[in-house]
Amino acid sequence: MSVSLKPGAMALTDWCSIYRGTSVEVDRGCKGGVERAAQAVAELVASGRAVYGVNTGFGKLAQSRIADAELAELQKRLVLSHAAGVGEPMPPAIARLMIALKIASLGRGVSGVRWQVIETLEALIQRDCIPLIPCQGSVGASGDLAPLAQLAAVLIGVGEVWFEGEQMPAEKGLKKAGLKPLELGPKEGLALLNGTQFSTAYALAGLFEAERAFQSALVTGAMSVDAAKGSLAPFDPRIHECRGHQGQMDAAAAYLDLLTESEIPASHIDCAKVQDPYCLRCQPQVMGAALGVLRQAAATLATEANAVTDNPLIFPDGPDAISGGNFHAEPVAFAADMIAMAVCEIGSLSERRQAMLVDPVLSGLPAFLSPAPGLNSGFMIPQVTAAALVSENKQRAMPASVDSIPTSANQEDHVSMAAHGARRLMAMTGNLHGIIALEWMTAAQALDFHAPLKSSESIEAAKTLLRADVPMLEDDRYFAPDIKTATDLVRDGALSGIADLPGFA
Repeated sequence: MSVSLKPGAMALTDWCSIYRGTSVEVDRGCKGGVERAAQAVAELVASGRAVYGVNTGFGKLAQSRIADAELAELQKRLVLSHAAGVGEPMPPAIARLMIALKIASLGRGVSGVRWQVIETLEALIQRDCIPLIPCQGSVGASGDLAPLAQLAAVLIGVGEVWFEGEQMPAEKGLKKAGLKPLELGPKEGLALLNGTQFSTAYALAGLFEAERAFQSALVTGAMSVDAAKGSLAPFDPRIHECRGHQGQMDAAAAYLDLLTESEIPASHIDCAKVQDPYCLRCQPQVMGAALGVLRQAAATLATEANAVTDNPLIFPDGPDAISGGNFHAEPVAFAADMIAMAVCEIGSLSERRQAMLVDPVLSGLPAFLSPAPGLNSGFMIPQVTAAALVSENKQRAMPASVDSIPTSANQEDHVSMAAHGARRLMAMTGNLHGIIALEWMTAAQALDFHAPLKSSESIEAAKTLLRADVPMLEDDRYFAPDIKTATDLVRDGALSGIADLPGFA
């Protein structure tokens, strides 16, 4: 099975499928437009007009005119000189997504590349020949130059790739995959390395991971409400309709749905408590706000993923080559910052619920949820681990988009830092998966003290799913394997599939 890649008409669910491993097949309906733009580039070269990046130098060197006989060499040297990234390689799943995004941009038919370039990119995905791309070196303007140049380098047989589980030189990998290196034509090197696809791929991956984490946190948050014998009143839809935020209303409805038909609320209907702590009572407000922000980021990234972001753009009628600034990744930078803030807050609220549950004064449960506290430390240190992950995410959540640093001899004097903002999301969502897994374990342990009372069908299903691999803690045991098991389950979407939960991707 493969995703039909239709340039300019892809849904977020399509990009998510590609990120999760589905192959692609480019819709051939875009071929005519691509070929017309390539022909327009040939006409511009033949006309003798100076066209940026086609027969001129780049950046501050744009005034340098290049002879027709050197145009192919110009594109080759552009790629080689810009492949200057450092650091760990991109995860293959994100690199594949970046290639697909580049295909979608070039396939819009205003970049001036030949159809052969798109076919070769498509083949890299289909044959799972994935460029090894260092993840540091982009400032998110003039395109994600360094990482995209590493992709372009592979197309001309330079650099390294992953193929059949092995890292190897690009030329060898292409040959084993049945592909030949390309000789780039006028504009093609520039079209390949100019654009926001690196930043957008990372931001989309962060968004998709955040969606699973958000939905999982709804489930564990509902578990904590029942575990703490919390009130259902804060989820009454009338409260949230009075405020009017759609995300808040959706979150409240999800909590109410998850908790409906639990036996536990009836057991404490006449208790002395008047109000629950904010970590329980204000979940619709906090999680609803996060949902609203994430939906806004998703809308921005859906637009960006279908966009053309290289420069100059080629318009066959004329033909015209128009220089602009679509490569500036400010929309992606803002979206990444929004995702980071939401991820940080989702985890922060989850940790507070864990802290509440292990505190016997607040929860009314045994200290640190141990049947025999004192000899046993119970869930004391898992809460500390959650706190450590939350604090790490707080440190990472500083907006990247407020930073800028001039490059290219001040020609590129304002940059977005989108790559920085997007790259951190994988670490942040990884931390969030761990925080939610720890709440899952904590809330399940707390619910066990309420037996024989049962929670709702959905919450009991979530508890049963965990208990299949992580038994109740009777006496202290080696915790690390349990935490890893629960975290892997959260990351793989086990909890997000428990019920029909609101999302955004």
